[in-house]
Amino acid sequence: MREKMQSLFLNLLVPVKNEKGAQSLEWLGLAALLILVLGIISTAVSNQEGSITTLIGNIIQKISGMVG
Repeated sequence: MREKMQSLFLNLLVPVKNEKGAQSLEWLGLAALLILVLGIISTAVSNQEGSITTLIGNIIQKISGMVG
């Protein structure tokens, strides 16, 4: 009986220890976030002329407008 309980317990733990799906999901989330940030920056930089200070100010202003 004890062996049956141990095997049942071990069979219940196998799906819990498998975290490959969760890790893949985290990497996909990071990639999506990176693409989003690069998209925001490229939109803010497009058709800009002037100094780097003006450029950074425009980027911050556009990001603030998109965030809320």
